[in-house]
Amino acid sequence: MTVTEIGRAAVVAAAVLLALSGCAALRRQDAAGTEELLTAAGFQQRAASKPEQHQDLSAMPPYKLVARNNNGTTVYTFADPERCHCLYVGGPKEFSEYQRLLTDREVAQELSGATLNWEAWGPWWW
Repeated sequence: MTVTEIGRAAVVAAAVLLALSGCAALRRQDAAGTEELLTAAGFQQRAASKPEQHQDLSAMPPYKLVARNNNGTTVYTFADPERCHCLYVGGPKEFSEYQRLLTDREVAQELSGATLNWEAWGPWWW
């Protein structure tokens, strides 16, 4: 390899690492927002304090709300293996409240960004 090729490879490797670290940062930021909603909806946060709990946590899909069956009852879990090393657990009531809060947040975000120059469009009643 020439010095130029090594330099290009280093630049490409640095760009890939930067992109991946940016994705990870966004993922953690999204997880923090989700965890805030889960807590507000009544989900219980359970810290992984035992080795077998850490093992279970690492085997779960991270940052994804998953419906599970526990003795005939639907239980919803959200695993955070990086920030809090914990599992959020809730039932149908908490899941319904989470969905309501999520919808409220999405509507609020859309409304905050929805600016329109109404004067340019004329009166709205015509």
